[in-house]
Amino acid sequence: MSDAIACFCLRLLAGIATSLCVIPQRAIPGAFFRILLLVCLGLAAVAALTSAGGPIGPIGLGVLAYLGSILWLLERRSPATLCLALVAVGGVVESLRSAERLVATLPADRAATYAATLASLATLGTAMSGMLLGHRYLTAPGMPLAPLHRMNNGLGLAAVARGMVSGWMLAAHPLPSLAGGPAIWLALRWGAGVCGLLAAWFLVIRILRYRNTQSATGVLFVAVILSFLGELTGDLLLRTLRVPY
Repeated sequence: MSDAIACFCLRLLAGIATSLCVIPQRAIPGAFFRILLLVCLGLAAVAALTSAGGPIGPIGLGVLAYLGSILWLLERRSPATLCLALVAVGGVVESLRSAERLVATLPADRAATYAATLASLATLGTAMSGMLLGHRYLTAPGMPLAPLHRMNNGLGLAAVARGMVSGWMLAAHPLPSLAGGPAIWLALRWGAGVCGLLAAWFLVIRILRYRNTQSATGVLFVAVILSFLGELTGDLLLRTLRVPY
């Protein structure tokens, strides 16, 4: 169970850092990146305490996240962006390493397991970063909407990728029974982690036509809850049926 917590924290950390690398950074105050890197620092600390693969990797990510937060505080954007990119790459590598420990015990192949891990961190990261970016508009209402649009579109793409991977696994490894706990978990996995996120993506697009960032942030907050439900249910299915649905 402790390793499951570490895997989830690493995916969330990697997703946050990666999503921050693909939005227009010049349009966003450096304080936003500093705060999210401190969030990554906290996630790295939890992963270091609970990882079955050892604490060295998560500790290194925590050090990079802390260094990056200082650079963003000093508005040294070029080195701060490099540090953020290193956190993103390191987080993805550590997430895949955690998936590697499961490959030997799974009926699914290596590519499927890696694809599921990447889709998972994408949904978690874009939902969380989008919601926190939406909160930033409450204190900086004049900030352009392009970063929020891009983050929301990233959420939509991540939800599609998550659905494709889950559908791939479901076609290759059908449930042994359509009754009982696993079927309910799979329905929740799709209802919250795929369909719910796509609904949130569509609603945010419609809301942002009226520049109502407060309502869009509320929808993205729901998207965070849905992404957590979807991915945690997916972890439950993984550790019960040994398939990364």
